[in-house]
Amino acid sequence: MAETNGNGNGNGAASGVTAPLMLHGRVAIVTGGAGGIGSAVSKHLAALGARVAVAYVGDPAPAKQLVSGINAAHGDGHAIAVEADVSDAAQVRALFDAAAAAFGGELHVLVTTAAVLDYSYPALAETSEATYDAAFGVNARGTFLCLREAANRLARDGRGRIVTFSSSGVGSLRPGYAAYAASKAAVETMTRILAKELRGTGITANAVAPGSTATPMFYNGKTEEEAERYIAEAPLGRLGQPEDIAPLVGFLASDAGGWVNAQVLRCNGGTI
Repeated sequence: MAETNGNGNGNGAASGVTAPLMLHGRVAIVTGGAGGIGSAVSKHLAALGARVAVAYVGDPAPAKQLVSGINAAHGDGHAIAVEADVSDAAQVRALFDAAAAAFGGELHVLVTTAAVLDYSYPALAETSEATYDAAFGVNARGTFLCLREAANRLARDGRGRIVTFSSSGVGSLRPGYAAYAASKAAVETMTRILAKELRGTGITANAVAPGSTATPMFYNGKTEEEAERYIAEAPLGRLGQPEDIAPLVGFLASDAGGWVNAQVLRCNGGTI
């Protein structure tokens, strides 16, 4: 007999994963969905059964390659790539429209991994207005626009899930990350407030705050010696991998995570 999820829908088990963790019949939007952590999240949600709209900016090749791989593994039409600058309200609306049109109208999950970081890591006294504006334009404003759209458009049947991305840098307060960490602190605040404002809708909203993770965003602008210092500080003796982060997102997006709400979950191997 198949297990049932929290809404009483029997999805059975697949590859040893029980029904409450599965996402069959759900549609997810992942911003920055072809990036280091974003691509792992997109693939993981698809493996759990969700259909995924992979949002990207710039070069379409990584997103198209990712979508092709997801569709090859899980069936044609399981994923689409959508170009969308999350700092532009019209493009965010178009992203949600494209996902709804491609996958049958109902939207269930939003994951916001899109982010920018100044790889020169300037001290606050040397941070330009351009660096500040870029951090808050994408990381904070971009998340705000996606949250606003999701609050009005995600399913209100108990399956609506919002997972934003903060950073453990909000807690570690490393020099050189002032604008970035401040923008991510704004993400945490907006997410937790929205979770309370969505009372009665069945939609949950949580933030994931990764620590140092082996992605291009981590390595850009760092020497090998600087990267090694991060590893030396890690209690588990290594950097995180995107695949360490994705299962937490999958949990929060699923019925199994339905009682977790308005939280910031630091996924960092114990660095702070």
